[in-house]
Amino acid sequence: TRGCRFCSVKTSRTPAALDADEPRRTAEAVAAWGLDYVVVTSVDRDDVADHGAAHIRTTVAELKKANPDLLVEVLSPDLGGDADRVRTVATSGLEVFAHNVETVERLTPRVRDRRAGYRQTMQVLKDAKAAAPHLVTKSSIMLGLGEKDDEIRQTMVDLRDAGCDVVTFGQYLRPTKRHLKVVDYVTPEKFDEWRVEAEALGFLYVASGPLVRSSYRAGELFVKNVLRGRKPSTRAVNLTVSRPAAQAAAAGAPTAAAAGC
Repeated sequence: TRGCRFCSVKTSRTPAALDADEPRRTAEAVAAWGLDYVVVTSVDRDDVADHGAAHIRTTVAELKKANPDLLVEVLSPDLGGDADRVRTVATSGLEVFAHNVETVERLTPRVRDRRAGYRQTMQVLKDAKAAAPHLVTKSSIMLGLGEKDDEIRQTMVDLRDAGCDVVTFGQYLRPTKRHLKVVDYVTPEKFDEWRVEAEALGFLYVASGPLVRSSYRAGELFVKNVLRGRKPSTRAVNLTVSRPAAQAAAAGAPTAAAAGC
């Protein structure tokens, strides 16, 4: 139901009703594929009373019922910024709650639908972490829309203040001539600089590069190994880890999570 100016997904004021059987069919398909990590995403549904929160929760429940060992990441809409709806999704049994800030605060009104907001996104991430402190929370920033370096730094600080654990940086690419123009193409070296700065701020994992997208396989592999390495009694520990510990986790070795996340 939204029309962000970077996205080519079709917009409808009156989309079809939710398919009540979709959660079951989604779970069956994922089980048939033999996945051990899945990313579930959703369009915005402002036309539905709870913005689709219960539908997403049911989908996660069906996925877990079909495969209790499956790790689930949900790239969630903002659900109208309602804390109860965010809690419905965050406590559904997923492991990773992702919600993208997309761009810096100054550019948000031009880049995103008017019903989306920079501060609202930060609050959604905060509410998700408050509802389920063990969750890994994640967000993504597109570069090349005219943002300034200091604005990117402030966005990273705001994400950390919201309890965000994972951040990805990718190059904005214009999907059609009807969408926002690319202001500049960021060099791979600059993407590396942003990765270093984000790691210094304490993000659990950073993926940064021209072709990186919010659902980026390298990041999923890293988070999967961190999650697999957790014991049931440590599900609520903070997840800031050092690079050596991260490398050990990726190799399957047991690691201790450091406080400070």
